[in-house]
Order: sequence, then C-alpha cells, then structure tokens
Amino acid sequence: MPTAESALPGRAERPFDVPQRHEVLGTPLEGPWPEGTEVIYVAMGCFWGAERIFWQQAGVVTTAAGYMGGHTPNPTYEETCTGLTGHTESVLVAYDPEQTRPELLLKAFWENHDPTTPDRQGNDVGTQYRSAIYWTTPGQQAAVEATAAAFGEELRRHNLPPVVTEMRPANEAGTFWYAEDYHQQYLHKNPGGYCNHGPNGLTCQVGILRQDEVPSQESVLRQEG
Repeated sequence: MPTAESALPGRAERPFDVPQRHEVLGTPLEGPWPEGTEVIYVAMGCFWGAERIFWQQAGVVTTAAGYMGGHTPNPTYEETCTGLTGHTESVLVAYDPEQTRPELLLKAFWENHDPTTPDRQGNDVGTQYRSAIYWTTPGQQAAVEATAAAFGEELRRHNLPPVVTEMRPANEAGTFWYAEDYHQQYLHKNPGGYCNHGPNGLTCQVGILRQDEVPSQESVLRQEG
C-alpha cells in the first residue's frame, strides 16, 4: 500500500463526466437524495458485480461505482489499477432506513464475495480489490461489528480462514471518488459482462434482527426492468 507521500498525485478536478442519474433506478447518482437517506460504502472486488448486488436490494435509493480508501484525489481507473493510489474499487450504497436496515445490506455483502482473501477476489489480485466496509453512522458501525462477528463464526464452523475485511469509518477512509461513466451500472449496460460475484455458500446470520424481520430472498431482490 502506498503512503500519502508515495501515492500518485492525482488532480484537483475530476477528469471525466459522471451520469446524473442511475441507469436502473432513475435516481440521482450524486444526490440530492430524500431526507433521511443514509450511505454506506462497500468494497468486494470488481465494482461491476458488487454494484449490481446492491441496486437489486429493497430500500436502496441509488448505487455508484467509485474509488475509496486511498490517497490520490480524483483518480482514474487506470491509476487505481496500478495499486499506487491506495484506493479499493468501492460501491456507494444510499438507502432509505425506513425500508431496509444496514444488517440486511451487510448480509448481502458477506454472502456474495470472499472476505478471507487479502487483496484478492478470484483472479483479480491487488490492493484495489481488497474487501472493505466504510460506515457513516453509529448504527452502521454496530451492524458491521455484529455481522462481521456472525460471519466469522460461520467461517470457523467450516474451518475456513478468518475475515480480513478492512472496516473503518468513512471519514477515516477519505473521499469516495466516483468512477468513470462507463463503470456506472456496467452490468446493466453490458449484461454479459465480466462478473465474479455470487453466493459463496455461507450464511450470515443477522443476529440483531428477529428471524421474522429477515425478508425472503424474493422480497429482498428487486427485479431489474
């Protein structure tokens, strides 16, 4: 990982355009969003497949692909892929806390990638593919800690390595830098595009919720189109 001094210098302004609206949800990509909307940031390898997982979740207002957790301001995809910005490919998830809870979003996070492999998801290798969660509220922090512990127990039960996910407040991780236009909702625009995300075969028991509060998979996933 580069230090702030050794990271690429970046630039003062974004060198590309970002769409105004989400291709699937039709909501503003950069806000403003309805009053009360909360935001959490997740990283789980390539952001194409990760973003699709979250725009399908009930209660999500918008999602966006971007770069976070590093040092370089206004990075490009090419720069991030060198590993010299310190960023990881990340997804902004803005959601309505009246319609969903962070525990449910984090359940989707833990169950759809491998949080035990440092700086790697499948064939994607490098610090830009590390697993991470950056929270913005105390409630999210509590949910992160509880679900990480629950998933850790599941890993131990299957004699698997422990969680190595980076978990810290968003204000420590730094700015979320939006990715280029073509990365936003990439798998909606390119349905046959590369994706290495999907169920990992393990279950994150959402201990903070009563069992009757955990919706079925059918009710959680919102069908595209």
